[in-house]
Amino acid sequence: MHAFRSHTCADLSAANAGETVRLAGWVHRVRDHGGVLFIDLRDHYGMTQVLCDGDSPAFKTMEKTRSEWVIRIDGTVKLRDESLINPKIPTGEIEVYVRDIEILGESEELPLPVFGELEYPEETRLSYRFLDLRRESLHDKMILRSNVVKSMRKRMWDADFNEFQTPIITASSPEGARDFLVPSRLHPGKFYALPQAPQQFKQLIMVGGFDKYFQIAPCFRDEDPRADRSPTDFYQLDVEMSFVEQEDIFNVMQPVIQGVFEEFADGRTVDSNWPRIPYAESMLKYGSDKPDLRNPIEMQVVSDHFRDSGFAIFAKLLEQDDTEIRAIPAPTGGSRKFCDRMNKFAQEQGLPGMGYIFWRKSEDGSLEGAGPLAKNIGPERTEAVRAQLGLGEGDAAFFLGGAPSSFEAVAGRARNVIGEELGLTDKTKFKFAWVVDFPMYEADDEGKIDFSHNPFSMPQGGMEALEGDPLQVKGYQYDLACNGYEILSGAIRNHKLETMYKAFEIAGYPASEVEKRFGGMVKAFKYGAPPHGGCAAGIDRIVMILADTANIREVIMFPMNQRAEDLMMGAPSEPMNEQLRELRLRVLPQED
Repeated sequence: MHAFRSHTCADLSAANAGETVRLAGWVHRVRDHGGVLFIDLRDHYGMTQVLCDGDSPAFKTMEKTRSEWVIRIDGTVKLRDESLINPKIPTGEIEVYVRDIEILGESEELPLPVFGELEYPEETRLSYRFLDLRRESLHDKMILRSNVVKSMRKRMWDADFNEFQTPIITASSPEGARDFLVPSRLHPGKFYALPQAPQQFKQLIMVGGFDKYFQIAPCFRDEDPRADRSPTDFYQLDVEMSFVEQEDIFNVMQPVIQGVFEEFADGRTVDSNWPRIPYAESMLKYGSDKPDLRNPIEMQVVSDHFRDSGFAIFAKLLEQDDTEIRAIPAPTGGSRKFCDRMNKFAQEQGLPGMGYIFWRKSEDGSLEGAGPLAKNIGPERTEAVRAQLGLGEGDAAFFLGGAPSSFEAVAGRARNVIGEELGLTDKTKFKFAWVVDFPMYEADDEGKIDFSHNPFSMPQGGMEALEGDPLQVKGYQYDLACNGYEILSGAIRNHKLETMYKAFEIAGYPASEVEKRFGGMVKAFKYGAPPHGGCAAGIDRIVMILADTANIREVIMFPMNQRAEDLMMGAPSEPMNEQLRELRLRVLPQED
């Protein structure tokens, strides 16, 4: 017999009754039933109930065991009485009578519970992540992650892609976040960088003559943490293809992503209709470039109903250039209590408030609008608003105004909250949308132009488009949104050197800077670069959505905390003086 086990803790069934077996695992729970000891023995695969009484030579040793001790037992498989069968576990028909036991590893008193799913401080959970991983729910999420990656990899190979690995140590490049820099010992004063993405390398693979590339790629970005984003590193399904247009990327990636979601949907519906929504339309209707289409609410511009109206705040706003009033319909939200709650929500988001109208039956049986806004603009305008939005009795609408950039994000969050609180958002579905036609550039408050998305994207219209107003230029850039999250981003690449120089020049990077930062790609494009494009899908975020959790740390084996600290391993840590001397570095004291 094997030194530790003949079966796993999920293997045994009624068919094994009478067999002598050996099991090994963790003591999940101990129960003393008056001279009969029961242990739920747990391993990676499952749980088996083992027991012994005073007649067993293992009884005295088994009495000593405590939760999370690691033990090996030998025993005989017995059928449970019919009334004691546990249908919740695969081994629920049997139990093992223990005749011999060996303690393989004792455990000190636990700093956090492993049995059950009790809420516990995240700092403690991350400090003892190896214990946290023993909990069933977290263990299952890690297996889900492993299976999702396996499924992605198989689907890409089946789609005739080749898997290649790109360097982990490379040169620094602007990707929209801070680099993690690595000092060079052999070249004092110079630094490598951990790649924010394999962007340049995968384009060079295309220039090298390979047609379809993918990689399960680690990426490193020194970013501020969010619940749906790791602050240090993450993994993505990285993809690039030659001789393709935007539609080709969509046609390749939809079966892969949709197939993964269908495989792990766990009873939820995966919508196969993936609309193409222009960026400007997405921001107008949903207040977001990653719309949650499970929520049917679509915002509308209602400026004309408030222009020169009795509601002075909106009327004066509309006298200014580039301002508008948008309405968020709220079917079934027509109560003053709900409207006041949403107005308070807007104030908590940093806005003065959010106007509202709700519709109810009047004393004469007709439909009337209620609320301060309705009184100010009068019944005719109120009715025109209702007709435009398609609302009726018991419904409401909320209103925000000004320059769209000043309220759009709050409007988008308000739309999500309204959909959630009114039960309009269908939690049983996965709904996807391609968001397309992103602007190539954006301007800051001082009018400085910079890239708004991926700087290596091909502008729609090519070089000719770059001769006009930069803020009107759209790129062949696209994101895939699912249930309110961006899960994929990509572009058709700018493979023409003169167009790339011009695109960077508009963003303030002269040709000399482009050659300095992207010398390898500049050199490659001089020797015949094919049209190419690709994308990257966030594995952590996809697993997070499939696992139905809003915290990305729940699907990462060893995550950092929100301050980008590894509490278990003690990172980041102070370097030793010998290390600093070898690298010719000096740490400056922190300024007060």
